[in-house]
Amino acid sequence: MNVSKDLVAASATPLVLTILVAEESYGYAILQQVSKLSGGELKWTDGMLYPVLHRLERQGHIEARWGKSPNGRRRKYYRITEDGRRHLKAQRAQWQLVDQTLRELWHNLSLAPEPDLLVGTD
Repeated sequence: MNVSKDLVAASATPLVLTILVAEESYGYAILQQVSKLSGGELKWTDGMLYPVLHRLERQGHIEARWGKSPNGRRRKYYRITEDGRRHLKAQRAQWQLVDQTLRELWHNLSLAPEPDLLVGTD
């Protein structure tokens, strides 16, 4: 499936913040986790992730620190802040509303006389 750039961009903040709720992480590990969680369907790049991380850091939603990887290389680790947790809570409520609304619309549409409207015409 080819997820639109708009949807990828819109979902980036809640995805990153949710990943960081569990534990601090670094860029490559976040990329891997998004890919794994989406069954390989979301393939983020460095060029997409790092601007999101930098923006979240500027906004005070995450903090970064330099550390060392197991092989001794410098690596930047990110963790969510309390402000980030509040922001994620608000984002989660918004996404749940959108999800609920779409599910209701699609359910009602599937009951309509022309259910093929839900079938993709890729």
